[in-house]
Amino acid sequence: MHVSALIAAGGRGLRFGAEQPKQFLSLGGRSILERSVDVFRHCAVIDDVVVAIPPEMAVNPPASLLAGEKPVEVVAGGARRQDSVAQAFARVADRADVVVIHDAARPFVSDETIRRTVSAAAECGAAIAAIAARDTVKRARAGRIVATLPRDEIFLAQTPQAFRTAVLKEALALNSDATDEAMLVEQAGHAVQIVEGDAGNFKITTPEDFAMAERLLGLTPPAGSVVRIGNGYDLHRLVADRPLILGGVTIPFEKGLLGHSDADAICHAVTDAVLGAAGAGDIGRHFPDNDRAWKGANSIDLLRRAMVIVKDARFAVSNVDVVVIAQKPKLVPYVDAIRANLAAALECDASQVSVKGKTNEGMDSMGAGESIAVHAVALLART
Repeated sequence: MHVSALIAAGGRGLRFGAEQPKQFLSLGGRSILERSVDVFRHCAVIDDVVVAIPPEMAVNPPASLLAGEKPVEVVAGGARRQDSVAQAFARVADRADVVVIHDAARPFVSDETIRRTVSAAAECGAAIAAIAARDTVKRARAGRIVATLPRDEIFLAQTPQAFRTAVLKEALALNSDATDEAMLVEQAGHAVQIVEGDAGNFKITTPEDFAMAERLLGLTPPAGSVVRIGNGYDLHRLVADRPLILGGVTIPFEKGLLGHSDADAICHAVTDAVLGAAGAGDIGRHFPDNDRAWKGANSIDLLRRAMVIVKDARFAVSNVDVVVIAQKPKLVPYVDAIRANLAAALECDASQVSVKGKTNEGMDSMGAGESIAVHAVALLART
């Protein structure tokens, strides 16, 4: 018996929201599509594979899809799922007895599930993998239940779905809208056998599904087990007629720091440190000094904005250590207030923030009282 596999990968994955079709996203160093193709390429009951991908990608398909001993052909997909399947089916060898169709977005299909589905299709003409509903199933309209369905009659369809070649050819000729090939086969008047599916054979449709796939592969470490270190540095000249603001605290002094914003060197260094640890660039990238929007900006507010970026990258502050290099003024009276301001912006406890002052022993512009420099180190943990 000759069995051909068709991998449906022509969709755009709009629900996922990625910049590229989800099936081409890397999952542990291999694309979702490559993982799905590999399962069929290595399954002993499969003789060859045809993959339908978006037309613009089919011109120069990923080399990884074509590698290996088992024949793999790539074709351009269509606007609808059944269009992609039909175009892939047109390339199936004439000698194929059974054709098995699989969604590229189900990379965890098992060899056993493929074998069961193919065997049932060879015997019955058409078969799909499905799992029995475990919960009570309700039918609703406008948010209200209108019926409770018999749970023992409800199955959740998966792929693979396998068909004798003649049966699939007849079904595809209908060219009607359907959510899967089994529905077309039903419309053509053929019975479809259900075989046991696998709960692990889930479809990656949303970012949450992708995160679950990473967890299954052990790619997402437990919260707190990944730490990242970032360094920050800032220096501003001291000039007359400017307030001296450090860590959100206005310090009485005859000079202040010169800058596009409020020139809070502590906040700027800490902002660079947390952004750097999160791999999110630096303060100049997000709040450029040639943008009038940030003219005179409160740097504590900029730090809060930076923390939104850090949290979006799934990190939280473990601790921050700040060194202020200034000949004058003395910072000791203001350190606790600075730590409290930073902690509030960083969304951590003040005990996780250290601020200390150093002189430059009369050397360079800091020692001459012409500037203030700040070094900061941030440690972030994965949330």
